[in-house]
Amino acid sequence: MSAPQVNSLDRHDALRAGSKPRHLHPLPLRIMHWTNAVAIFIMIGSGWKIYDDDVIFGWLHFPDFLTIGKWAQHGLQWHFFGMWIFVLNGLAYLSYGIATGRFRRKLFPISLRETLATVGDALRLHLAHDDLTHYNAVQKLLYLGVIAVGILIVISGLTLWKPVQFSELASLFGSFQNIRIVHFLCMSAIVAFLVVHIALALLVPQSLVAMLTGGPRVRDETSGAARTPSQ
Repeated sequence: MSAPQVNSLDRHDALRAGSKPRHLHPLPLRIMHWTNAVAIFIMIGSGWKIYDDDVIFGWLHFPDFLTIGKWAQHGLQWHFFGMWIFVLNGLAYLSYGIATGRFRRKLFPISLRETLATVGDALRLHLAHDDLTHYNAVQKLLYLGVIAVGILIVISGLTLWKPVQFSELASLFGSFQNIRIVHFLCMSAIVAFLVVHIALALLVPQSLVAMLTGGPRVRDETSGAARTPSQ
């Protein structure tokens, strides 16, 4: 049987792409994603245990079955364990996203017109999720927002842990109680993001499969052009 002919235009496009097609979610990204998932699970559960020992809002307590650690001290030890995983993995993720250009390709640019159009589609329940290779404006804002919240929760956590050593950072918050409130609100924002993130993963199961298998193969762009799935 003769080998199938390759169209010269396809060959030219492949050469212009500059590299062989690769998975939408490369292996390093998938490892960091699931490592982060474990770290956040540990930090939220242990953080709720610590919170219950010294509540901020008198009406809010977390049931024991949602917390990690038998006592607050155990919760604190789990929290430190999860913190180091979260920080080191987060640094690796930020470095990877910047060095490979993934943040630039996936999260920028963001236009006001696209944002308003995406919000309108969402309100009319017409928001499409079939193209895994492209983030809409709302997704871009959510991912950028949760990255910013992740940085803020680390900063506030460090000042809670070592308020004397990080006194200059702590002074930016005004008071120790303000630091606790900011840390709690950051945690609440991450939990809200996770609820939406998991709900969308269940509504669009191919996105979950892609984060497990790598997803469709795409070609790297060479000049900021949109990535296109390989045939």
